[in-house]
Amino acid sequence: MISVGIIGGTGYTGKKLIQYCSSHPFVDDYKIYSGKSAGENLYDYFPGLVGLINNTKINSVNDLSYEHDLYFIALPHGESLNYVPSLIANGKYVIDLGGDYRLDVDKLYEQSYKYSHTSPDLLKTKIYGLADYPEINYEDFKLVANPGCYPTAVLLSLLPLVENLSEKILTVSCIAYSGTSGAGKKATTELMLSEMDGNVKAYKVNGHQHEPEILQQLAKKGFNSSFSFTTHLLPVATGIYLTTSVHLTEAIHSEEVNEIYNDVYKNSSFIRLRNTPPELKWVVDTNFCDINVTVKDKVIIITTAIDNLIKGASGQAVQNMNKIFGWDETLGILNKEIKDAAVY
Repeated sequence: MISVGIIGGTGYTGKKLIQYCSSHPFVDDYKIYSGKSAGENLYDYFPGLVGLINNTKINSVNDLSYEHDLYFIALPHGESLNYVPSLIANGKYVIDLGGDYRLDVDKLYEQSYKYSHTSPDLLKTKIYGLADYPEINYEDFKLVANPGCYPTAVLLSLLPLVENLSEKILTVSCIAYSGTSGAGKKATTELMLSEMDGNVKAYKVNGHQHEPEILQQLAKKGFNSSFSFTTHLLPVATGIYLTTSVHLTEAIHSEEVNEIYNDVYKNSSFIRLRNTPPELKWVVDTNFCDINVTVKDKVIIITTAIDNLIKGASGQAVQNMNKIFGWDETLGILNKEIKDAAVY
């Protein structure tokens, strides 16, 4: 049994973390830490949780205790830097859901997020926690950088191909769509219902902060081809939908590509390989990543859907916690483990 601290527990991802921790069989207790919400009752902040979990007081992050075994940090970019070094120095496990420790080089972080990195040494000692990719070894790591929501969808879609066919990949184009919750709870004009209802728009074209994170991880598998990544906002609250076009130097059979994906994800509890392109509603409120792959001559089209707040944030974070302690990765996330892994 462990004790958990949730720093930034009053945002969208923080709420999900609270729900997962409250139902986790090996989380003995947890405390919620916040800034502006300190001193409030959890029920006052999240009335929808009444009757689902026990009420508790929200603690001030200024009084952060080192009594917990593991800490989730769900804060805006730049703020995790204030807490991670001291937690690591005190021997604690940390899973950071923000972007402060995902990149390997501090200069790249500064270019992407416009903050100076105050603990660049930790960038070299963290693990990038793409939980569904089978090769990750969690031993001897205290700091897990939880991947971003877009990178989670892109990397789970592309890594099997890159790892097996990198020399044949000519170009990759990723067209991604996200619900507005990906921007957090801060009120802005462009995210108002009157602005987004019935609307779709591209944003941060050729300049999204997640693109360096994606390319960093792809490069580790030998990717050096032309790459484009274009993000859009959807008039929905939750979800990410991704269409990836991969152009090859030579034609390939669909059986070979399907065999690659089946082999890579054969033991995954949260990857569902689909016979048809997935729909967003299939994955919302779940920790699943649904992937469909189609092949025509020299072109591979991959369609992918995830919940940005769960698979792209809190669900994957809990999955990473389970892996740190050697538990079944579905604990606290699924009510029961489903054994049927057939493509459907």
